[in-house]
Amino acid sequence: MAKALIIGCGAVASVAIHKCVQNFEVFDEICIASRTKSKCDALKAKLDGKTSTKISTAKLDANNVEDIVKIISSFKPDVVMNLALPYQDLTIMEACLRTKVNYLDTANYESEENPQFSYKEQWEFNDKFKAANITGLLGSGFDPGVTGVFVAHAKKHHFDIIDTIDILDCNAGDHGYPFATNFNPEINIREVTAPGMYYEAGKWIETKSMEIKRIYDFPEIGKRDMYLIHHEEMESIVKNIPEIKRIRFFMTFGESYLRHLRCLENVGMTSIEPINFQGHEIIPLQFLQAVLPDPASLGPRTKGKTNIGCIFHGTKDGKPKDYYVYNVCDHEACYKEVGSQAVAYTTGVPAMIGAMMLVTGKWNLKGVHNIEEFDPDPFMDALNKFGLTWQESFNPDKVE
Repeated sequence: MAKALIIGCGAVASVAIHKCVQNFEVFDEICIASRTKSKCDALKAKLDGKTSTKISTAKLDANNVEDIVKIISSFKPDVVMNLALPYQDLTIMEACLRTKVNYLDTANYESEENPQFSYKEQWEFNDKFKAANITGLLGSGFDPGVTGVFVAHAKKHHFDIIDTIDILDCNAGDHGYPFATNFNPEINIREVTAPGMYYEAGKWIETKSMEIKRIYDFPEIGKRDMYLIHHEEMESIVKNIPEIKRIRFFMTFGESYLRHLRCLENVGMTSIEPINFQGHEIIPLQFLQAVLPDPASLGPRTKGKTNIGCIFHGTKDGKPKDYYVYNVCDHEACYKEVGSQAVAYTTGVPAMIGAMMLVTGKWNLKGVHNIEEFDPDPFMDALNKFGLTWQESFNPDKVE
């Protein structure tokens, strides 16, 4: 039995919390902490009486290390699940280090002032976490997260050498709005408007945003336009699968989304540079976030499916081999189960599973590690058990 401190109470955190209380045999007590305690209290009230897991709530400023240390010292969790914003990764990691508690997140650290999409500053905690005899599990969402587990699974069971990986993320859901984002608007827009990047022949190659487009026929969804973007798990996979010759990440976007995004870019609304507005300093992207639909509100409106997976090419026993492993998730089924759309579901479920791996001791590497460094088998089994069943193909369509 274990205690989890869950920082954040947005759409992803809500899914992870639902899954923790479903998994009451492992998580007998959780504390939900957020700067908006009323959201934590509302979720607690919704779950009270439906689980044997004991739930408490707390107000927390996740930008303040001392504030986090105080809550950890009081609650004494076995793991801290950081489901807040990636801006707060370093403060939460520092608090876990001071209190010697295992740490988990779903996205790499980003600076509010300088988007960098890099694990560098988190990896710098490695020696200190080892000395404290604790584990920092980085990127336990879906992408990053399950995609890294898929890589470890492919390497362990299907390949001697992996030459290429294409990570494909398709969201074919329809929420009915002309423009909305399926997770935090500020983080989402910063990610997709950044320059694209991929790794090939020993070097990183940068592209313009949305410069490279492909069409792919996704199982259970059909043909969709997808675009090459930079995504953080490529950085750690290149580090941990050193023989790899190429890795790319593609994400689907509908024409309506792209048309609105281009317009917003053109008028400066996606900028993170402060401007003066009627005597007040504001950041245009943060103002835009305030007027866009809350991703947590999209659940009852969203229909359709997601498909996220990895296509591999390499060799096994000296022979060339292709392999595709993926998950298909239904938005309406997710909402029926936990009150959330599939994008949050596919991130929140792996967060709970990663925490379960740590508190049960199935994953026990000390220091700071990315998810593909661990044994994939128990995680892959848990995906099937907790709602993210995976499928595989040994003759997949390849991406040009």
